[in-house]
Amino acid sequence: MKRDVRILLLGEAQVGKTSLIMALVGEEFPEEVPPRAEEITIPADVTPEKVPTHIVDYSGRALSCLASANVVCMVYDVTKEATIDKVMEGWPHLCSVSFPRIPIILVGNKSDLQVGSSMEVILPIMNQFSEIETCVECSAKNLKNISELFYYAQKAVLHPTAPLYDPEEKQLKPACARALTRIFNLSDQDNNQILSDDELNYFQKSCFGNPLAPQALEDVKMVVWKNTTDGVQDNGLTLNGFLFLNTLFIQRGRHETTWTILRRFGYDDELELTDDYLYPQIRVPPGCSTELNHLGYQFLQRLFEKHDKDQDGALSHTELQNFFSVFPCVPWGPELYNTVCTTDKGLLSLHGFLCQWTLVAYLDVRHCLECLGYLGYPILSEQDSQTQALTVTREKRIDLEKGQTQRNVFLCKVLGARGAGKSAFLQAFLGRSLAAQREKPGKPSLYTINTVQVNGQEKYLIVSVGGTFSKPSDTACDVACFIYSLSDPKSFSYCASIYKQHYLDSQIPCVFVASKTDLPEASQQPGLFPTEFCYKHCLPPPFPFSCHSQGPPSTAVYTKLATAATFPSVSFPWGALLGRGAAVAAPASLAVPKARLDRAWSTWDSGRCPCPWQG
Repeated sequence: MKRDVRILLLGEAQVGKTSLIMALVGEEFPEEVPPRAEEITIPADVTPEKVPTHIVDYSGRALSCLASANVVCMVYDVTKEATIDKVMEGWPHLCSVSFPRIPIILVGNKSDLQVGSSMEVILPIMNQFSEIETCVECSAKNLKNISELFYYAQKAVLHPTAPLYDPEEKQLKPACARALTRIFNLSDQDNNQILSDDELNYFQKSCFGNPLAPQALEDVKMVVWKNTTDGVQDNGLTLNGFLFLNTLFIQRGRHETTWTILRRFGYDDELELTDDYLYPQIRVPPGCSTELNHLGYQFLQRLFEKHDKDQDGALSHTELQNFFSVFPCVPWGPELYNTVCTTDKGLLSLHGFLCQWTLVAYLDVRHCLECLGYLGYPILSEQDSQTQALTVTREKRIDLEKGQTQRNVFLCKVLGARGAGKSAFLQAFLGRSLAAQREKPGKPSLYTINTVQVNGQEKYLIVSVGGTFSKPSDTACDVACFIYSLSDPKSFSYCASIYKQHYLDSQIPCVFVASKTDLPEASQQPGLFPTEFCYKHCLPPPFPFSCHSQGPPSTAVYTKLATAATFPSVSFPWGALLGRGAAVAAPASLAVPKARLDRAWSTWDSGRCPCPWQG
């Protein structure tokens, strides 16, 4: 809503423009009227809408005055047909052509000198120009309708009719109908396409501060029932009934009621959701991340349950489309089903639903705020903004200093040569074996997210494919996973090179994973023995991994990754023995069979001697 209103009075000489302004300010008819009144400002505290109002007398420079005006009052003398003809011939056309979005009020002055009304003559003009909001007959001399005139002018700016209603078609404009439909769907908390008395009162209290009295509620439904065929069903208000009520408000000149509803739900004068509503300010310092908190999860779970109409614990494609009906477009593509866990039927479970929202909140907090805004979080949760659904974590630097973290969401970047099995590794995190991945490939996703248990606490782990290092921030993550194929002799050298170039001196925990342990093992390039390399750089031994199995792949490696991210400052046992970066002399011929990788990791994990070649 505009923060101030600028009213311009236009009209022929001697129609009473200056008299009207002076009568409003002085509350009496002036004995002497100057040729033109100076611009005046009415303070906010004395206007009905509590908005400062500036009133400008036409000075002969119509276009320059129009450019700064919010509303134009076209004044004519009801006793002089020539001034009415001038209105019909010139002024509305000038405004509609030069400044088509400026609302117009027709003002018939000197009604004290006339018998009858000029409305019959004026009505054709009003029908011709949609910019004309209303017509007011008044008298500066008798102070008749003076305050009303300027109230209507102020109202035309703050609560314009033009965006809401088509007077020729006598119906709501499409943009208004869409906005009100979204508001209806958000207010329909049980998703049965009917607003019950409780839902109507919640809506009424949210928009206007107080619920309706029981009799008033019945009166509203009675009006709708008498005027529509399907506006009331099961003693509740349907969407058609809701739209009819707002149409009725506008037709009766109470469009401020509809505007109050629209603005409460975040709409501006163009019926677009405002940036202030969609993107409330949230500060995320460097080294911090964003997570949904319990308020956010509770809100999203309620919406999931609302749209799970068959109560099967999953959202079908139709139910998900219905969930997104309050959005301008669907924000999640088909890659969703390769990003989170799904049911046996391939549908989105509550777990997968919350995982996807966790991913959005972590990767793009601005987009998360926008989505929560479309879902009506501030209104339905009775909060100031969507920021109440999110937590900004403390800096990772402090986590490292304290040796612990309060975070619940971690990002793991998977790095490896082409063909090492990175994509299969991501899908295995969702419990999909290689056979299952081949059976239903779907659209590839750059991320997967699931929950793991770390010391009895549930943590979210985001696993993504990395590999581009065009800027320093490209290495950022909570844990790096270097995956190489045991069957490819060149696979490990790529991981070793990336580690030494980008992660050797970082404080990011790193884990090496030997994939495709079901395939025949190939000797890695001379001088690069994975276990020796990890030993040398104080890293745990490579973790064996394969998703070529009948059942779901093991989740052990993902638990290890999440644990490393949760306790980033905990030294590995080799580091305690040797000191980070210490060189290790080992036989050049040293090689460790893949069968012993499991034992090596188990030994490291249990805190015993980490040297995998000792008996």
